[in-house]
Amino acid sequence: MDTSIQENNYMVNDLAAQSHQEHYPGEVIRADQLDGNRFLFNCQNGVRLVLHVLSDKILRFRYLTDGPLSPDFSYAIPADGRPLPAPEFLEFKEKSDHYRLTTGRLICIIQKENLKTRVLDRSGSILSDDEKGFHWEYDYDTGNDIVKMSKQVPAGVHYYGLGDKPDNMNLRGKRFTNWGSDTYGYVKGSDPLYKNIPFYHVLHQKIAHGIFFDNTFKASFDFAAERADVTSFWAQGGEMNYYFIYGPTLMEVTQEYTLLTCPPELPPLWTLGYHQCKWSYFPESNVKEIASGLRDRQIPCDALYLDIDYMEGYRCFTWSKEHFPDPKRMVQELAEDGFKMVVIIDPGIKIDPEYSVYKEGIENDYFCRRADGPLMKGSVWPGLCNFPDYTNPEVREWWAGLFKELVQDIGVKGVWNDMNEPAVFEKGTFPPDVRFNYEGNWASHQKAHNIYGMQMARATNDGVKKFSYPNRPFTITRSTYSGGQRYSSGWTGDNIASWEHLWLANIQCQRLSISGFSFIGSDIGGFVDTPTGELYARWIALGAFHPFFRTHSSGDHGDQEPWSFGEPYTSLARHFIELRYRLLPYMYTTFWQYATAGTPMLRPLTFLDQNDTETYLRMAEFGLGDNLLVCPITQPGADGRWMYLPRGDWFYYWTDAPTAGGSEVWATADLTRIPLFVRAGAVLPMQPVLQYVGEKVIEELTLHVYYKNGTLESILYDDGGEGYGYEEGHKTLRRFTVTGSTTELVISQAIEGDYQPSYATYRVVLHGLAGALTATADGQAAAVTEATLETGLKLPSLVVPVGFGEVQVSVVPPVVPKAVAPAAPVA
Repeated sequence: MDTSIQENNYMVNDLAAQSHQEHYPGEVIRADQLDGNRFLFNCQNGVRLVLHVLSDKILRFRYLTDGPLSPDFSYAIPADGRPLPAPEFLEFKEKSDHYRLTTGRLICIIQKENLKTRVLDRSGSILSDDEKGFHWEYDYDTGNDIVKMSKQVPAGVHYYGLGDKPDNMNLRGKRFTNWGSDTYGYVKGSDPLYKNIPFYHVLHQKIAHGIFFDNTFKASFDFAAERADVTSFWAQGGEMNYYFIYGPTLMEVTQEYTLLTCPPELPPLWTLGYHQCKWSYFPESNVKEIASGLRDRQIPCDALYLDIDYMEGYRCFTWSKEHFPDPKRMVQELAEDGFKMVVIIDPGIKIDPEYSVYKEGIENDYFCRRADGPLMKGSVWPGLCNFPDYTNPEVREWWAGLFKELVQDIGVKGVWNDMNEPAVFEKGTFPPDVRFNYEGNWASHQKAHNIYGMQMARATNDGVKKFSYPNRPFTITRSTYSGGQRYSSGWTGDNIASWEHLWLANIQCQRLSISGFSFIGSDIGGFVDTPTGELYARWIALGAFHPFFRTHSSGDHGDQEPWSFGEPYTSLARHFIELRYRLLPYMYTTFWQYATAGTPMLRPLTFLDQNDTETYLRMAEFGLGDNLLVCPITQPGADGRWMYLPRGDWFYYWTDAPTAGGSEVWATADLTRIPLFVRAGAVLPMQPVLQYVGEKVIEELTLHVYYKNGTLESILYDDGGEGYGYEEGHKTLRRFTVTGSTTELVISQAIEGDYQPSYATYRVVLHGLAGALTATADGQAAAVTEATLETGLKLPSLVVPVGFGEVQVSVVPPVVPKAVAPAAPVA
């Protein structure tokens, strides 16, 4: 063989091998401060790091391997989002072997030799330390860099978050992928699933921080699964672009992330009521029968759903003339009985030259195309379809306009987006060469897949909001990306009627909540297969404490309405749905906290007390808002369960038994109960049971006040639950402070805002007090009477004006709190 040919072959093979090698930053040769809080580090091999100090607690790391800076664009973080507080302190210094950047809360060290970083708190505790740090590998098939980041795993570290992953709450030792997938009948450990939220929490030595990897390509996360001392994340393209978010509490990490990606606006109050759904309710007579079944049985319900069979041949934005000949009349008649109609809309638009939506999409070139120009075709429920490119602002505007007839003319109140991972029947999703506008930054499906569902929900929400005004919109999505909470609520997808899935629903909803997406629920009872009456009763008991509260099932597995299982299960379903309606003031207040402060509505046990290491591996118990603790029963035949009660003092809701936290307790809970505790010192607002939101004027609100030897503040937010008057200041925040001693209980109220509720009085129910009680309200004597509660308890109560300033209750003889020993049963 010719020697030169042989040498050339070696060279070619060597270059090919090099293309599959991992590459690393070189030595830092220059560092510049670009503006007040952005710093550029240049390496000798062309790698750059842009380090952006967004606040004292948030650092953004953006690595580039070659070429100019690409446009800095993110679907997760809106350009017009909430401004972050500027760093209160910022210092940048060059040392002999590193650069040191210091904020009011953090210290960041950048090594000159290799661009590795280390983040510490101001006390010097190491929070994050690069292992290999940033590195990358060229992917010849796509032309992208596979961008990677690896960090050291210190002893005793724990990981939480990452969206809807159906696995243990603590992620350590696991590996996951974000690639939105239609995963029918998933099980524990299934991965990937529908949602793509690349954000997780790190808890080490009782100090928390978060990592948000803002990259829309297929991304993977290894939490010390492959190597016990290394955690890593990587993506099949795009930039290594991540945010370090300091707590130091887990709650603060979620808040900072949620405010960075922006929480949703307040929903209409009715959306927090009970919803009834099935694939599918049709024809009209069946819908009316379901509505009558709910009202005749006095089972509260606010929303009924129509799945794909309401359409003409599954064509979106159409109605079946056979099954729903006059939808406007039907929707109006249901509305007169308090039902709001929610309909499904999928992304697949049937290829049919006689179909107006298809014709408009073709005429305006609104559908996705393959790399060489043909339209993307894929089969879903209507048959062969084309698919809108929701990353094109013009397409989103067109899509939003399509909701005029449904919402403004017919009166539909909500829209439900499904199949938007995007899912197609041929190969699961679109081929990789499909092209997207991506806000003018043309991209392949590799980059756009994980945000497709989010952008569909965005366009849908734009339309529903426009045509619902002056009322608020309601949308639901199956797939989303970080920041998608701005546009919709969601559910956990096509689950199964099993006890394992009841357990999973609890974990998934908690995990999504701490991942910024609190308006979440599961298909109560399971979408696939049929539950027993006992399983349905336990599931609806849990669902009553999830923000999105909906029964949904597949039509070919039998009926799944609250009365489908006979007695006693019908009465049990009514019992827990009624409890949800009584709790609506509390649930709405908790949503307001989420919408304004970014606090998760559902809070895992670790979030309630990260200083208690007993909470780190537990996952059944969760907090709803500030003052409720819930723990579902997830096994058949159980009459209660052992559960861990966080430190502090609690009352068992069903019996009023005072219970000391900080250890396991046995909570007795037959089918009429779910283990539910109220924090001592709490003021828990409750309203009368309604068959639907707005059924009648609420004349009196009940404040359940739980004794505490000490002080605790609770809040109650109200703005009427509809419209946008709250944006003009028509809202009220009431702060209740409970201060207890052995001789008295004082409840003070501070009112902010001018919204006037319909009720003029509170009935204050006193928990944990016994003996002879006397009371005054703003110095005037108030009569203490006995109230009989829905739990059967008979407790002292008094009626006071809604605007009271201070209620003082004197106790004779003095209170002697009798907290149940931690390991004793709660009756």
